Amino acid sequence: MHSPSPRSRRTVALALALPLVLAGCGADVDAADDPTRDTSEVTNCGVSQSYPTPKAAVAYDVSSIEKMFALGLSDRMRGIVLPATVKSVAQTSPYKKDYAAVDTIATDVLSQEQVVSAKADWVFAGWQAGFSQERGITPDSLSRLGIQSYMQEETCFSYDKGKPAAASSGLLALDATYRDLTNLGSVFGVQSTAKSVVDGLEKRQHALQQRPARETTPTVFVYDSGTSEPYTAGRRTAPNDIITLAGGRNAAAGLDARWDVMGWEPVVQTDPDVIMVVDYDKEPLARKLAYLKNQSPLKNSKAVENNRIHVIDYGKAVSGPRNLDAAEELARYLDQQGF
Repeated sequence: MHSPSPRSRRTVALALALPLVLAGCGADVDAADDPTRDTSEVTNCGVSQSYPTPKAAVAYDVSSIEKMFALGLSDRMRGIVLPATVKSVAQTSPYKKDYAAVDTIATDVLSQEQVVSAKADWVFAGWQAGFSQERGITPDSLSRLGIQSYMQEETCFSYDKGKPAAASSGLLALDATYRDLTNLGSVFGVQSTAKSVVDGLEKRQHALQQRPARETTPTVFVYDSGTSEPYTAGRRTAPNDIITLAGGRNAAAGLDARWDVMGWEPVVQTDPDVIMVVDYDKEPLARKLAYLKNQSPLKNSKAVENNRIHVIDYGKAVSGPRNLDAAEELARYLDQQGF
């Protein structure tokens, strides 16, 4: 989510690779699963795919990386691509040991050269969040090299707006995360682990949904970056679901997009009660806070006047297993603020 990108409508065939023999090492295969199978079938971005079991996986950025780590798959990974703009996330992540155990093969954007050089057999990234037609790395281009790929379900909207699966709960990003985790369980033969992780997240989600409604629903604006135009979270992002579960309303919920720019004027018109600031290495947090409080068009908003600025770590703001942590923390913050 580092910078806004044009969303491509081009349909790109998802990758199919030559069958590979099931790796003898890697994450433990669940007892309830079939350790003899060497292929799996999952639906990704609306397309049914048959995947040989990967044994040299590469994941791009925190969202993909931590979904793998949540299922105990670090020892199935050839490496990760972790942009320098989010490098500190690894130091505060509950998966810190996994980050240390897996090779970081690059610290910039995902490229086909990196993947080929690493001898990867499977790549996990998002559309315009790793995969990019403009930069020449797509599921189709990897497939021609015999490399499998899997697209983050949250990004299917950007990839092909006609194909995203409907969200059963209305929480678009969280439901996509659950599909990713379930699909990863099938691809890597750890279905029982995936089910346990998803069940645990859904239980926490339901607990938040069962809380009494707030007397006043606070409007929360997500500020990632930007001065001429703010870069924020539309309704197809994890923060939108985080805010909803915490009992708030996303100021950019009307933006039918993932992470994107939005004019200041409509943001000011919402007069947000709370500003949620995404913290990562691209820009010092202190500079963001100083801008919001002293120079931004929101300097006279209710949020700034009442010093209601809530900071969220990048690792909790992007689609992934830590989104429920963020929702619970925001719910407590809103409680403390009297909403």
